[in-house]
Amino acid sequence: MTTIHLTHGEPAAAALRLALEADARAERVIALLDDLTVGPLRDIDEAADPAAAQRAAFWQRTGGLPETLTAHDCAALDALEADDANVVIWHTNAAADQLTLRRICYRLRTAPQRLNEVRLLPDDLAGDAVAHLQRRLPDAAPISVLRITRLALEWQEAKFANGETRRWRDNTFTSGTWADLDLLILDILNAARGPWLAPDAIASALPCAGAGAALTEPVVLWRLRELAAAGELQLRDDMHAAPAAFEASHGAATRQTAPHTAAPLPFSR
Repeated sequence: MTTIHLTHGEPAAAALRLALEADARAERVIALLDDLTVGPLRDIDEAADPAAAQRAAFWQRTGGLPETLTAHDCAALDALEADDANVVIWHTNAAADQLTLRRICYRLRTAPQRLNEVRLLPDDLAGDAVAHLQRRLPDAAPISVLRITRLALEWQEAKFANGETRRWRDNTFTSGTWADLDLLILDILNAARGPWLAPDAIASALPCAGAGAALTEPVVLWRLRELAAAGELQLRDDMHAAPAAFEASHGAATRQTAPHTAAPLPFSR
């Protein structure tokens, strides 16, 4: 029987392909690309897939990521269900990986004998990731029927909650709102030592600030644009951000907010 390997994200998939090639194993690797920690989820796995359209509209609204992400993953999972290959899910303890793991278990719950996993450590994808993953190839182990059932139920719970954001903390998912995320961004800016903070620095700081998940830079950029449109912060043309109070002390000449038409923020200040 053939084996198909699944990862969340293309970087892990690319490293795994090279690891399999180095081990002389001609096995397929599929990267699931949709970041399930943000945006609508309800009904995403239904046959008519109405939520896939909702998620496509969500990604289009954020900008910077193709709205085809959701359709790609739905098609890949549909094909996987129709196949009979063994499946190995490679995952870290990151929120996006854990949601992807649960979604796969839900979709293949009627064929539990096909499901295997490799539980990765953060260091496995750092440095020489190809060598690390090649050493982990023998670690693929079956997922028990009991665990598959529990993971599938947890995926259904996450879909039913349908939060705007999802946090993974103490082995539990909790739902959050864009307002929660916006407040964390503002807190990071207010605590920064320098006046202007780059989007990637904000994205890196969010998990430690309480976001509970590493957010993609396009999502952070989207929230920065929304906050700037509401007058909550300042943006330069290079999308570096500063607190709203920065303009008062440094003059309007430093303000270079990128043009954007935004919906009102989901909270008032």
